[in-house]
Amino acid sequence: MIFANARLIMKNARLAFIGLALCTLSACQLPDTLVRQEVIRKPILVQPADSASSPLYVWHGAGQPGPVRVTIDLSEQKAYIFKNSQNVAWTYVATGRSGFNTPTGTFRISEKVVNKRSNRYGTIVDSNGNTVRSNATAGVHRVPSGGRFVGAKMPYWMRLTGNGVGMHAGRIPNPGSPASHGCVRLPYDMAAKIYAVAPTGTPVTIVQ
Repeated sequence: MIFANARLIMKNARLAFIGLALCTLSACQLPDTLVRQEVIRKPILVQPADSASSPLYVWHGAGQPGPVRVTIDLSEQKAYIFKNSQNVAWTYVATGRSGFNTPTGTFRISEKVVNKRSNRYGTIVDSNGNTVRSNATAGVHRVPSGGRFVGAKMPYWMRLTGNGVGMHAGRIPNPGSPASHGCVRLPYDMAAKIYAVAPTGTPVTIVQ
């Protein structure tokens, strides 16, 4: 009788163990075809030199079709890029500091030049090529005999107004703060990306 009870207990224990194993397998070892797959699109992040956390721009517009438009928010010092009405990027910009206001309104890109130099702002060098005045203004600051005025580089120039305001690559010394003579400076890589996808005629809206 005792042995019969022991055999019954052992049999029940084996059945319980098998049931537990089957339950565990059914819960944890599902076929791969039943596991939900998710693809997360990671944007390109470029860090400003003085920040370890905030990106200078985010771009995820590669391959996105449709016409381009740009909105620049002066209060945020940011630009937002849209393709086919879908926001595909944002970037810090540096617009006109005090005394050099960037105009507001809706404009269109009217000229594109990859290697543009300013004909108004730059440096003055002497006959040996040494800088005698940085941050010079043509026609305002004197050029020494044998010297010359060298316009500031404005790569990926995209003209917005007839009086010399446009978007181009340039320094963003303090992200979120104005710094230019009125133009809209963009991080170099972002300027190149916008230049590549925005043809002449692309609308650019600047808001306060």
